[in-house]
Amino acid sequence: MFLTPYVSTSENQFEFTRQQASHFAKKVAGDFNPIHDEDNKRFCVPGDLLFAVLLQKEGISQKMRFGFSGMVGDGVALNVVEKGEHESAVVDTAGKEYLQMTHQGEVSHDQAFIEHVVTNYVQFSGMNFPHIMVPLMEQEQMMINCQRPLVIYESMEVEFDRLDLQHPEVEFTGATFDVEGKRGVVTLNFAFKEDGNVVGKGVKRMVASGLKPYDNAAVDDLVARFNERKSEFLDSISA
Repeated sequence: MFLTPYVSTSENQFEFTRQQASHFAKKVAGDFNPIHDEDNKRFCVPGDLLFAVLLQKEGISQKMRFGFSGMVGDGVALNVVEKGEHESAVVDTAGKEYLQMTHQGEVSHDQAFIEHVVTNYVQFSGMNFPHIMVPLMEQEQMMINCQRPLVIYESMEVEFDRLDLQHPEVEFTGATFDVEGKRGVVTLNFAFKEDGNVVGKGVKRMVASGLKPYDNAAVDDLVARFNERKSEFLDSISA
């Protein structure tokens, strides 16, 4: 199973070490958000990793919506519970919910298909910064706190026209940044294509708080630090 290196399972429960979660973010998703660093005091498991595990367990439905309601730390025992015929959730042993999924239509449990969709999606999702976020911030002339950047995954929706697919690829189709005071909502739109044809679509929403007036030098410094950390990590795993 492609997620085996990034999740620890026992009976019906699963959890993540800091290294597992951090390596998934960096090696699979290309996500170098400091909040996923092993030594970060505010460390949390990437939402995309929770999403990946949930899909591996529940399968891919034609229409799905995911809502994120909490940040998971390392060593938190989790399991998937069914809340109804078309709804499930990732919860801890106290019943606290971190991720909810509602779904409709046909369901595929083909692990090769699930791996392909998850890998393609999280690689796209990890491109949020700097490729998508920086142009949006410059356009709106507002930016995240470059010293303590925090952008929270809020929700994601996906809809496939059909599930008899082999290798759908994610393609970015546009983004918006709606700012209200010091808070902003980033909306990313994407499509799934196979053999040149659109076979599905999706939208991802993130919330950015603590916004400030845009400062080009501060953003340039943040991007430089991002690229430096990325290079250091890639060098460390190839050494």
